[in-house]
Formats: sequence, structure tokens, C-alpha cells
Amino acid sequence: MPNKTIYVSDKDLPLYARAQELAGGNLSKAITGALRRYVEAEEGRLEGYDEITVKVGVGPARKRRRQRFTGVKLGEWGRSDDKRAEIYKVYRSKSGKFVIHIERTPDWTWDTKEGGWKRHLGIGEQTWATTPEEGTLEVVGTLEELKAKIPAELYDMVAAGAEAPPVEDLDI
Repeated sequence: MPNKTIYVSDKDLPLYARAQELAGGNLSKAITGALRRYVEAEEGRLEGYDEITVKVGVGPARKRRRQRFTGVKLGEWGRSDDKRAEIYKVYRSKSGKFVIHIERTPDWTWDTKEGGWKRHLGIGEQTWATTPEEGTLEVVGTLEELKAKIPAELYDMVAAGAEAPPVEDLDI
């Protein structure tokens, strides 16, 4: 394997030392991984894609795990009632798959022994319960698979523009 020499400024030495430590002592592995990620992100950006990070799992957003991919958003749609809201986002990944991200707010229920205006003010005996917020991510390969997973209104929006390239080069 050929050797390559890179020059590192004194002020950047701690960064390289930390990268080597995180890579189990293999600085070449750390640099190659960082360069691979940089090249993929830049090539995607040049093709019109964005780096997208979403939160998945159950619990507060700050504690959920994050998943990242390169894609372009095709549509967003939401619905809510007096207990919960759902936000659907559909992306096309760089590989051409469809990515569905759904965010659900906590589900609240409450009851009071008193009705009418006292209930709205929170006066009187009450009981309440809530479920945690959550985020899910699902990947499908075709528009037909996508249709079965999202609301019809969102599917109509997404299907209309799904085949369009993220960037169209104009010869003008």
C-alpha cells in the first residue's frame, strides 16, 4: 500500500491525536472515513441532494437517536386532533428509494369530575395521562409501496414530483 504524507499544523495536532484515539489507534482509518463521508456529502450536494438528519425512537427529541442520509424532501403533511399531532415527511434518497419520517407528538388524555367552564380552567378533581412523543423512519423502494404507507393527500403530492431530478441543468 503506498504511503502518503500530509502536513499538519501544530494547532491541529490535538485534533489528529483525538481522531487516532477514536479510531482505535489507526489514524489512516479515521482520515479515510472522514474523507469518504466528505466526498459522499459533497457529491450529493452537487447533484442537488441535502444531508438529512432525523430523530427516531420514543421519548423526548433530545434523547432519541439520530439517523442521517442524503436525499431531497418531496413533501410534508400533518394532521392533528385535540390529543395528538402527526407530521409525515417523505424524501427521495440518493439511491432512489423513498424515505418516510413520521413525528408524533405526545398523546394526551384528561378527564375532570366537573364539566363546562371548570374543566377548561383546570378547576376541580382531574385525571390525566400521556404517551411519549416518537419518531419513525421507514424506507420503501417503489411508489406503490409508498402509497400504502402514507395518507392519500401526501401521496398525490409526492407522486406528482417523484420522478423529477433534484436539480435540472438548463442550457440557456
